Amino acid sequence: MKKFLLITATLALTSCNSGGPTYITANAAKTAQITVSATGQVSQAPDRASVSAGVVTQAKTADAAMSANAAKMNAAFDELRAAGVLEKDIRTSQMSLNPRYNYQNRQNPKITGYEVRNTVSARTDDLEKVGPMLDALVKAGVNKINGVSFSISEPDTAKSKAREMAIKSAKAKAQNMADAAGVSLGHLTSMSENSRGGFTPQSVAFARTESLQAAPTPIAAGEQNLSVTVSLTYEIKN
Repeated sequence: MKKFLLITATLALTSCNSGGPTYITANAAKTAQITVSATGQVSQAPDRASVSAGVVTQAKTADAAMSANAAKMNAAFDELRAAGVLEKDIRTSQMSLNPRYNYQNRQNPKITGYEVRNTVSARTDDLEKVGPMLDALVKAGVNKINGVSFSISEPDTAKSKAREMAIKSAKAKAQNMADAAGVSLGHLTSMSENSRGGFTPQSVAFARTESLQAAPTPIAAGEQNLSVTVSLTYEIKN
């Protein structure tokens, strides 16, 4: 009797496992959701400036063009230091030497001279120095001002404030829509962010005049806008 029962149990187990493993799944209905977006924006005055200027020299020979350019660039570096710019904040950002050609009379182009372009960039955290820096560069012989760019040295604080404003606004918008639809907000299921703004280069029109020695060049940094946009998705409870 015991032997018969053991065989029966074995056959039943084999029958249950025939055809591979068995999976049990439950298809839940898709939960209704609501997605909202909002933007927070903060305005802040820049506290850092960068000046870019260059020296362009031309001469019959490459050596003469390089020598003339080097003399003016050394003078520019000296004047920037005298204006209070730290050595670590002055750098050469671009330098090129190119031949100049004569294309007249439909003949093969001939080299008539050489041109050297050298660009210096100087940074300062004292915006009061920007005007004197420009004046010092022109005094040294710089003949090309590329522009002045202003930036915020530590934008994270402003960005955090803009983010908080955006999230608060998005939550209020979601709640308002849920109230209007007669439903309740459930769990927050997703959140994303997109930020923009911050460093905004600004061009400065600059020309040397006889009144240059009378007063420094006025520079106004204004304010910069930094904005953060967030998207929130909530479940909806009926």
